[in-house]
Amino acid sequence: MEEYLRAALFGVIQALTEFLPISSSGHLVLAAELVGDEVNDLTFDVGLHVGTTAAVLAYFWRDWWLIGAAARRDLGAHGLAVARWRPRARLGLLLALGTVPAVVAGVALQLTIEDGLRDPLVVGVMLIAVAAVMWAVDTRARADRPMRHVGVRGALLVGAAQALALIPGTSRSGATITAGRVLGMSRYAAARFSFLLSAPVTLGASSVVVRDAVQQPDAVEWGPMAVGALVAASVGMLVIRGLLRFLRRHGLTVFVWYRFALGAAVLVGVATGAL
Repeated sequence: MEEYLRAALFGVIQALTEFLPISSSGHLVLAAELVGDEVNDLTFDVGLHVGTTAAVLAYFWRDWWLIGAAARRDLGAHGLAVARWRPRARLGLLLALGTVPAVVAGVALQLTIEDGLRDPLVVGVMLIAVAAVMWAVDTRARADRPMRHVGVRGALLVGAAQALALIPGTSRSGATITAGRVLGMSRYAAARFSFLLSAPVTLGASSVVVRDAVQQPDAVEWGPMAVGALVAASVGMLVIRGLLRFLRRHGLTVFVWYRFALGAAVLVGVATGAL
């Protein structure tokens, strides 16, 4: 029963921190320090990754359907003459391009990240540093452009921000929403683009952990894994919906102050030896 409760708890934590701009990896590193390394074993990796991936795919299913249909139609009608593609088809191409930086960085730096950066000190510093950038951009940007105005350079910029989020404490959604604001997008449009852009990366990560689970079936507790995935998916969809509604009327200030407070607490914990 304890494993099921832990799986449900970390499903909630993963869903909240994956989609809110407060860093899921940072919170999971801190949780591992406080609760124990068992939260990062294969069972939890599979459940949490699959759950949040399912949330993004399910919530935006209509977008994926329309993007895929438009890309297939325009590729058949116009070939690689991208200038003649419809906005939804071009959006699909931009999402693909924006995924490249994170894939390259993930492959090149995986061992460095796993061995050298999963540290409370790194988490504390990044929580505060990225919060400062989020605050500076969000309070100064006067932008209301929709997603369709994102070009190739813009997609690559947001993709680079997503790659930066491989460092624990950064926050993928925080970095990509902020990059979208730099490009002139509204908070709502930047968040939608951020979530859509996350799908290929989270799907790839899920594929890797599922492959590992299939290769090591005895290392996975399938019941807790299913509970973690279900909770992460259910809560994740609610969080996506809530954040998009919130950003129609409000800025990122509440998340900035949360990051400042948590980052300061983490650094104090590191300095005193508590973490």
